[in-house]
Amino acid sequence: MDRIILVTGAAGHLGNVLVKRLIDKGEQVRGLVRSMPGKEVYEGYDVELYEGDVCKYESLEAAFIVPEGIDLIVVHAAGIVSTTSEDREKVRQVNVEGTRNIIDRCINHGVKRMIYTSSVHAIPEEGKDLIEEVRSFDPEKVKGVYAKTKTEASQLVLDSQKKGLKYVMIHPSGIIGPEDYRCGHTTQLILDYLRGRLWATVEGGYDFVDVRDVADGIISAIDRAREGESYIFSGHYVSVKEFISLLSKLSGKADILHRIPMVLAKLTAPISELYYKLRKQKPLYSSYSLYTLTSNSNFSNKKACEELGFRPREMEESIKDTLSWISKGKYFEIPLYK
Repeated sequence: MDRIILVTGAAGHLGNVLVKRLIDKGEQVRGLVRSMPGKEVYEGYDVELYEGDVCKYESLEAAFIVPEGIDLIVVHAAGIVSTTSEDREKVRQVNVEGTRNIIDRCINHGVKRMIYTSSVHAIPEEGKDLIEEVRSFDPEKVKGVYAKTKTEASQLVLDSQKKGLKYVMIHPSGIIGPEDYRCGHTTQLILDYLRGRLWATVEGGYDFVDVRDVADGIISAIDRAREGESYIFSGHYVSVKEFISLLSKLSGKADILHRIPMVLAKLTAPISELYYKLRKQKPLYSSYSLYTLTSNSNFSNKKACEELGFRPREMEESIKDTLSWISKGKYFEIPLYK
């Protein structure tokens, strides 16, 4: 098949896993990165990487140029996941204006298909028992900077169909799994637990999906998804208590028995945010993340399962493989467990 697949955000968690799985399947792949990642990210892989900033339109040109007769497919996975209200403008620039730039490039270069990585956060709860795909997006119906920017960007994608954009949209839930070289929110939680920095947990829980399953779902969507359709890529709901218990079981470290009532957690969230800011890390507990833990996360992946063959693995396997990757000790300061 004469095609090239361009993945934006190729140095990120989903991006690097997706690029590798595409290469393993024999696809010709390009990765767009804001800056070149460390050599460990693509060790053993021959990857064609392009430096470009989604917020800088002109910097994207080279990645979109392909030989005549070759189809270009774009997976737009670049974005900022934020659980705080800080850097509001930066988050919007990347998630909204960056997406606008990618859309414009796709239209101008006649891209065969764009897969846009949205989020379940872009879909409003609105008191629904079961959250399914929607046909329009309204930032006023969701809470938090991240959700609002993903909602705005998702509507941009929908509106661009009238301009000739051929797209498919996916909505992953909380992504977990190995090869998170930039240490996202869930990986940071696991690291803090392993290093003995967590003394208590909170009530609530969320739906998590393995990064490898999201990547495989995207690969399936490239050829199997219906144009102009959206698909929820959710996994399994896990309470915070169950998550920590699984970490304890699989790592051999002690479980955390102390629970902070949600009311108290919300009152102390600003202190937590300041603590992690001083550590130059994303806060585990912020007002928005606590809201997320108590919100409706009953997402339906029925459509993705039926049309794309989406099959999320069990959470225990995801955590086990993440611990195995971390334990190699190549990407973090110290070996974390035996």
